[in-house]
Amino acid sequence: MQTNWRIIPLQTHDAFMNMALDEACSEAVAGASQAGGTTKVLPTIRFYRWQPSAVSIGYFQSLKDEVATAKCLEAGVNVVRRRTGGGAVFHDYEGEITYSIIAPESIFPKGITESYHEICGWIVESLAILGVPTEFKPINDIILSPHATGPNGEPVGGKKISGNAQTRRNGILLQHGTILYKVDVPKMFSLLKVGQEKISDKMIKTVEERVSSIQLLKPEITIEQVYEALLKGFTQGKNFTIGDWTSQELERAQELARTRYGTPAWNELR
Repeated sequence: MQTNWRIIPLQTHDAFMNMALDEACSEAVAGASQAGGTTKVLPTIRFYRWQPSAVSIGYFQSLKDEVATAKCLEAGVNVVRRRTGGGAVFHDYEGEITYSIIAPESIFPKGITESYHEICGWIVESLAILGVPTEFKPINDIILSPHATGPNGEPVGGKKISGNAQTRRNGILLQHGTILYKVDVPKMFSLLKVGQEKISDKMIKTVEERVSSIQLLKPEITIEQVYEALLKGFTQGKNFTIGDWTSQELERAQELARTRYGTPAWNELR
C-alpha cells in the first residue's frame, strides 16, 4: 500500500525550534499524547533553513570538545544538540537547505544502510534535476559522481555534497540531512574545534578537496531553484499533500525548544 505523505514547505527557524519541530512531529506521527490531546499526523517531509546560522552536534558528542562556543556567541551563531548521532555540523543560513523525514520505520528497510540508501536516493534524484550528478556513499553521505566536473572542466568526483543522520525511536524513523549550496570552510573552522594545531591554509585546502557545493559546480543556480528541485525529487512517485503543522505540534515544539533544546542542561549534556 502506498504511503500518503504530508509535505511541509521550506521554512526558516532558529536551531532550537528546528530540532523541537522534528521531535514534536515524531510524537505526532506516532500518535503520542501531546498538549491539548492526542493527535496523529501523516508521515512528514519538511524542508528548512537555520536563522541565525547554527552549529548542531551529535547526541553523543562533547560540546566543549567539538565547538568553539565563545566564537559562536561572538558570531551570533546558535549551538544545539541533535537527537541523532554523527559529528558537529555548521548550518549556514546562506549555505544550505536541510530536510527531515519523519515516518513509521516499518515503511523503510530494516537495515540502517539500506534505509539511508533509499532516502538518500531522493536527494540524488533531486540533484540530477539540477544537472548535478551524485551517488550514495555508505553509510550516510552523498558524493559527486566519479566523473563529475566543475564549471571549468576540472575533476570534482568523490567530493561530499550532503551529509545525513538518522535515529529510530518509538517505531518512528527520523532522518535529517543537509544539501550544501555553498561552503565557507574558514568560517566553519572558526566555529568548530579542529584540534590544537593552528588552522592553516593547508587544512582548509584539505577540506575543500573533500567537500563541494552546488554553487561551486553550477554558479548560476539559486538556492530557490535548489529547493524547487528537492521538492520535486522528494515527492516523485509519492501520494502527498502540501500541509502545515497542527496547532498541537507547534505548541509542543515551542515547549520543547524552551525546556530542552534551548537549555544548557541539554546542550551541555556531554
